Amino acid sequence: MNEYAVITAPFGRLGIRTREDILVEIRFLDDTHPLQAPEAGGLAAEAVSQIDAYFLDPAFCFNLPFQVEGSAFQRRVWEQISRIPSGQTKSYREIAELIGSAPRAIGGACGRNPLPLVVPCHRVVSSSGLGGFMQSSGRQTVSIKEWLLAHERCR
Repeated sequence: MNEYAVITAPFGRLGIRTREDILVEIRFLDDTHPLQAPEAGGLAAEAVSQIDAYFLDPAFCFNLPFQVEGSAFQRRVWEQISRIPSGQTKSYREIAELIGSAPRAIGGACGRNPLPLVVPCHRVVSSSGLGGFMQSSGRQTVSIKEWLLAHERCR
């Protein structure tokens, strides 16, 4: 059974998709997407509850069954990103060195992350600054990254 939800976030809206009781996607959406409440008692409702808990407490640890679909390389990058604690960052270069790759390839994998927040790609930054976000260096997407990092450092 597939479930969908669209919720309000401090920086816009989030779309949540589950399949067979597994979280498969969280997408950043703009304010024009209509809100859609999750089905009561389903995994999407639990995901919404946990995302709300994260917005209240940046140290909240997600505990959701999820599946990320991507190449073996992307999954290795996402595994490294998942190890970065709230309130901390790693550079694209640091992650590249951990897995024997190049910073640009790490950025590409970050941009294809299907579960931002749960796999916190916003915690990966450039050696010389913030870097991009969601395969963009545009103001709208980078402002989401700035908000998430500021939120996590407010403890």
